[in-house]
Amino acid sequence: MNRRELQHLYNRIGFGITPEELNKLEGTSREEIVDSLFQKSSSYSPLNIDTSFLDNLSREDLRDKKKRKELMKISRKKLIELNQTWIRRLFNTQELLREKMTLFWANHFVCEDKNIRFIQQYNNTLRKHALGDFRAFTKAVSKEAAMIKYLNNKQNKKKQPNENFARELMELFTLGQGNYSENDIKESARAFTGYNHNFQGDFKLRKKQHDYGEKQFLGQQGNFDGDDIIDIILEQKQCAQFICEKLYKYFVNDILRSKHINEMIAVFYPNYNITELLRFVFNSNWFYAEENIGSKIKSPVELLVSIHKVVPYTIQKEKQGVLLQKLLGQILLRPPNVAGWKGGKTWVDSNTIVTRLRLASVLLNNAEISYSEKGDLEENIRDFSSKRLRRRTFIKSEADWNSFESNYKSQSNEELVQMLLVIPINKGTSDLLTNGKFVSKKDFCVQILSLPEFQLC
Repeated sequence: MNRRELQHLYNRIGFGITPEELNKLEGTSREEIVDSLFQKSSSYSPLNIDTSFLDNLSREDLRDKKKRKELMKISRKKLIELNQTWIRRLFNTQELLREKMTLFWANHFVCEDKNIRFIQQYNNTLRKHALGDFRAFTKAVSKEAAMIKYLNNKQNKKKQPNENFARELMELFTLGQGNYSENDIKESARAFTGYNHNFQGDFKLRKKQHDYGEKQFLGQQGNFDGDDIIDIILEQKQCAQFICEKLYKYFVNDILRSKHINEMIAVFYPNYNITELLRFVFNSNWFYAEENIGSKIKSPVELLVSIHKVVPYTIQKEKQGVLLQKLLGQILLRPPNVAGWKGGKTWVDSNTIVTRLRLASVLLNNAEISYSEKGDLEENIRDFSSKRLRRRTFIKSEADWNSFESNYKSQSNEELVQMLLVIPINKGTSDLLTNGKFVSKKDFCVQILSLPEFQLC
């Protein structure tokens, strides 16, 4: 593979590539590099933070208002800890592709829960199945305590079915809107009745609440349970198309190419092997087409991690790490709704663009950042125009410039531009960088990381 292809591949399956990695891999065959990526991500390393404060709790503890309030307070702090633990994993991981796919699935099988034990377990289920069998994956998600709570399946009982999970299972997780009927939703909901969990978050079927009667679903009839419903859904080629289109947008281009999607479906259906599908994509010539290079806007998390890839940094206060995510428009573990983040051009608006362009200076040069006083970490910032609502702060971070100097010691400023930007720069940007050729490499790097072009991958 040539240098440009390698940069493109590592921007999409990860968050960039260092000169040392590039020099080591240049000239290696595409198949060898792709094989290596999957080999390094073949293992599964769960995220684990201490949740022992939930051990040995009784129902009486939860009935105690004061005790319950204290538990909720600790859990909120633990959610911030898990958020930052996840970010640190993205900063430093050998299982690069698995972690990039965990990000993808977190915005596909969207879920939120304030119980730290449940959401940590859910996040690790995404990580465990990220490159495996989509059939087993979907069934596992349907039985997760966090998902059962989030989409109201705890309230889904034989005498009073709740259709929320059944609807989102088809609309957002497997088939897409318009590929099922309202009756399919009703019958599917009956199959998922009785789904519940115990206090530790383990799945439990409440048999007295489960509907064991005959159901008619997507043209089939039988005494279906939830697993049967998922099997029937995956028999529909539309399910493979729905997943392939989402993966194409995530890894290739927001503009879908029917020819490429059909090739992906032929690989994915009917076995639904995620690894086989992605291996096909990354080995395809069209993945490396010029139209796909630099065509995607980095998500806030991708932007944070890609800066760290160039200049490693540490944010001293975990709350400030979450604040930055909030200002950029993407808080891990806190999706906006069940449909998740829309991505693409929606990442950039009048509120977020200023923060995005100042991010490198904030993280690496201790620059000030403005943010809203209104609300807490659970709310989105909507109004930057009112001075009354604005505050300024310094993000307390420590940049490892020694690591940068070591990684880029043989790179000229001009070569640094080629390493960090994947699209051609316009004349205005070129003039700006030309004027900066005589500044230190450190300051020149911050300039590059602050360009609109660095927002693309």
